[in-house]
Amino acid sequence: MVNGICAHAFELDDTGGCDHSGAVVLPALIALLPLIERKVSGQELLTAIILGYDIGRRVLETFGGYQPHNEAGWHSTGTCGVFGAAAAAAHLLQLSHTQTVSCLGLAGSFASGLWGFVHDGTMAKKVHAGRAAEGGILAALLAREGMTGPSKVFEDVWGGFFNTYGPQPIDRHALVQGLGQDWRLMNCAIKPYASCRDTHAAVDAVGRLVNRHKIAPQDISVIRVRLNAFLAGMVGGRDVSTLPAAQMSLPYAVSARLCLGQANLQAYTPENRQSKYLESMINRVVIDIDASVQASFASDVSIVLTDQRVLTEPTSIALGAPTNPLSKKALLEKFTALAGYALPAQQVQQLASVLQTLDRLEDTTQLLRLLEPLE
Repeated sequence: MVNGICAHAFELDDTGGCDHSGAVVLPALIALLPLIERKVSGQELLTAIILGYDIGRRVLETFGGYQPHNEAGWHSTGTCGVFGAAAAAAHLLQLSHTQTVSCLGLAGSFASGLWGFVHDGTMAKKVHAGRAAEGGILAALLAREGMTGPSKVFEDVWGGFFNTYGPQPIDRHALVQGLGQDWRLMNCAIKPYASCRDTHAAVDAVGRLVNRHKIAPQDISVIRVRLNAFLAGMVGGRDVSTLPAAQMSLPYAVSARLCLGQANLQAYTPENRQSKYLESMINRVVIDIDASVQASFASDVSIVLTDQRVLTEPTSIALGAPTNPLSKKALLEKFTALAGYALPAQQVQQLASVLQTLDRLEDTTQLLRLLEPLE
C-alpha cells in the first residue's frame, strides 16, 4: 500500500492502463516477491506485470473506456486497478484456475476510489493506487488459502461488478476481445510532466508555439484552451495551494511551461506554486468549454499576444505515448532523478542496468536487493 501511494504521489507514473497501472501492479508484485520461496526469474516477473496491465485495462474498457467510468465519479485506478494487481499476484503465486476465479471475485469487493478529491486538492487520489495494490495482494493470498470469491463478478447479475459500478451500457465483449493476443500494456504512456495526463497535450502545444515563435512570458496577453465540460471539471481548476491540486490544474501546467521553461517535478515546488509570477500567468489562462472536443489531445491552444496577434496550435498525442515516445535518454534521466530521491547514485545506475535486462535475470532476489538502500 505504501509503495503504491508513493508511486502515484508525484503524478509521474505511467498512464493508459487501469489508468495508472504501474502504481498498482508493480507495488503488488514487489511486495509479494519476498514471500515466494522458489526462485522467480525476471521473465516470470515480466509476465505477471504484463498480465496485470492487461486485465486492469480490460476491466476499464468494459465500461466503455476512461471517460464514462470516471465521469460517473469513480477513479479507475482504484476501482479497476485492483483486478490488475489481483491477476498479476495470482500468476506470481501460481494459483490454480479455481483459486484465480476466487481471487478476481474477491478483488471486486475491494474495488474503490472516488473523484471527490478533485474539489479540494486532497491526497486521497494517491491512496487509491496503494489500496488497489494492497487489495489485489489480499485477494490473491486469501484465495490461495481457500477463501472463495464470487465466480460471477463480471457477469450480468445483480451485485456483479459492472452492473453495480457502471451507469452506462456495458461492452462485456471488451473484457475478452483479443485476450492473450492484444496486450494492453502496448497502449500505456510514460509521463514527462508531473501532472495529470490530460494537461500534457496542452503543455506540448504551448511548447511548440514558444519554440516556433520565440515567445517570452511578457509578450502574452491571454492563453485559451478548448476543453469539454468533463475535462474542464477535471483539470480546469486554479487552486495550487497543495501539490495534488496543482497537479490537476491545466492552467498551472501551461503557466509553468511558459514561465519556467518546463513542467517537471521541480516546477511544482512550494516556492513555484506560491510565485506571484506564475500566479499572474495562471490568471491569463482561459478555459473555453466546447462540447465538440473529444479528448485533450484533439483540441487546440491559442496564445493572444500583447500586440493582438493570435497564435493557435492544435493539440496532439502527448509526449510519452507509444506513438510519440520519450527517448531512451529522457527515460533514463527521469528514472535517475526519481530513484535518486531514495537511493545513492551508484545504486541507481546498477538498478537501471538490471531493469533494462530484466527479461534475462535468472533470480529477482538481485532486483530486491537493489531496491533497498545499501548500508
